[in-house]
Amino acid sequence: MIVIGRQTDYAARIVLHLASLEEGARVTAREIAATRLIPPAFIRRIVSRLSAAGILITVRGNKGGVTLARPPFRVSLREVIEAMEGPIAINSCLTQAGACPLAELCPVQSSWAGATQHLSQYLDGVRFDALAASIRNQRGGGKHGPTRSGRKLAEKSGSARSGKEQKIT
Repeated sequence: MIVIGRQTDYAARIVLHLASLEEGARVTAREIAATRLIPPAFIRRIVSRLSAAGILITVRGNKGGVTLARPPFRVSLREVIEAMEGPIAINSCLTQAGACPLAELCPVQSSWAGATQHLSQYLDGVRFDALAASIRNQRGGGKHGPTRSGRKLAEKSGSARSGKEQKIT
């Protein structure tokens, strides 16, 4: 199974949270952690890596916080993944010279390279302005994601109001 790490998932949540706010808005790491269900112990390390990659800006002090370094339409999911995981590659033979003694003769390597290229292009096209817009549409225009209690999600489905299970047909 090819998976991203937990911290990469949290990094995407952090960027999504900031993309869902007014442009230039600055929020605390604590607010992001509470709103996006991220353990606070991870926030500082992830924010630091995203800042080093030029995705976030951090400001210290009383009116400090975290903000996007550029508009959300200029931040791709690929950038966030690469900031946390390094270059996207389906197989290490694509990024590490000598990782496979058969690399020059292997007919599968070109398939790995093609799949990596397609995945990278797809992720590069996933922009955080579009992801934030989809959250606002799902939540009826709200600017934040799920809460710890999940109340927003339950209210949206209608099951919290009626107290009944809903049958999907």
